[in-house]
Amino acid sequence: MGRKIKVNKKIYVANLSFEASEPELKALFSNVGDVMSVNIVKDRQTGQARGVAFVEMSTQWEARRAVSMLNRTDFMGENLLVKEARESRDFRGR
Repeated sequence: MGRKIKVNKKIYVANLSFEASEPELKALFSNVGDVMSVNIVKDRQTGQARGVAFVEMSTQWEARRAVSMLNRTDFMGENLLVKEARESRDFRGR
């Protein structure tokens, strides 16, 4: 029973510079903890970044730490909005 189970936790990042790349964002969050994945949201029609991303940290504790340390941080000339992502719901509408 002494086995720990890692719980992955996603973070929502807004007000992201349109020039930011996934490796750059990963490097920023890696200063706080272990980053499992980074996904910058892009417009389906144009492929352009939408200024938001999702970062998945390895533990819930690291995710909370990242939120507290990086919210309102200047990154590439923009003040980031960093908060815990809400659970996604099965949405099938347009």
